[in-house]
Amino acid sequence: MKFAILGPGKIAHSMAYAVTGLKDVELYAVASRSLEKAEEFAKQWKFEKAYGSYEELVQDEEVELIYVATPHSHHYEHAKLCLQNGKNVLLEKAFTVNAAQAEELIALAKEKKVLLAEAIWTRYMPSRKMIDDLIDSGTIGRVTSLTANLGYELHDVERMQNPLLAGGALLDLGVYPINFARMVMKKEVKDVVSTAVMSPKGIDWMNSMTLIFEDDTMAVLHSNMLAGMNRLGAVYGDKGYIEVQNINNCEEIRVYDLDHQLVATHPVPEQINGYEYEVLACIKAIQEGKIECEEMPHEETLWVMRLMDRIRNDWGMIYPFEK
Repeated sequence: MKFAILGPGKIAHSMAYAVTGLKDVELYAVASRSLEKAEEFAKQWKFEKAYGSYEELVQDEEVELIYVATPHSHHYEHAKLCLQNGKNVLLEKAFTVNAAQAEELIALAKEKKVLLAEAIWTRYMPSRKMIDDLIDSGTIGRVTSLTANLGYELHDVERMQNPLLAGGALLDLGVYPINFARMVMKKEVKDVVSTAVMSPKGIDWMNSMTLIFEDDTMAVLHSNMLAGMNRLGAVYGDKGYIEVQNINNCEEIRVYDLDHQLVATHPVPEQINGYEYEVLACIKAIQEGKIECEEMPHEETLWVMRLMDRIRNDWGMIYPFEK
């Protein structure tokens, strides 16, 4: 599989590192608006080709899968460019800025009959099935609620502070607790209560979200771009609870009984860095002629995007380019 990267920023380095460890993936091409930057990245990671425009990349007939790693504000534009040129796309989270953009891209992928997948890596990791299996086994009984948080000190990161780049905690960090809740509960939301601390520029520095699902289970979620957090996810049942150490890249799963006694620990498999799983899922889907990955189907992406639209609407947080 000839693999390409569109937008060689910080996260693209993590992806390139992961792909170097995959036998059947060729580091083929990288594209930036700056040829110099593309060439520097290509040299560092031994990509075969470097392009100084995205248009050149998508017109390269050899490219089989493009990982789009530009800021949230540009996901729609760049994924659309790839899809229009018949390229399979792995699109970094948050998938788009809003659900309308996501719906349009998914429709285009169906029209072009090419893969379009969201790079929300926690959906593809082996730990996901491990958590599901523990819950399904009845170890903690009937699940009633969960909590999850994610936070990093990112106040100096320009794209996070800039409304023109779809900044804020929700799209970059809050998307992980939301996905964690959705993967566990698997129900529709009947009520949402949320609040945020906004920056002077009008993006959320931190937020809290409480989701009430149709079966009267609850998720209490929090994300914060001004402080490091413990990144803990916990699922509470009537026979015990599960703690997921680091919802952003699970390190260990711990099971406790109702007396708070640790009854089991489950280490996760060794990995390159975690990014490899989404690439492998994309390759499998492409080989099977599918336009979505079973680990993160389009309907799940739309569910998350629609929920974040609803939350942002409650806050009145509209990005300048959405007006």
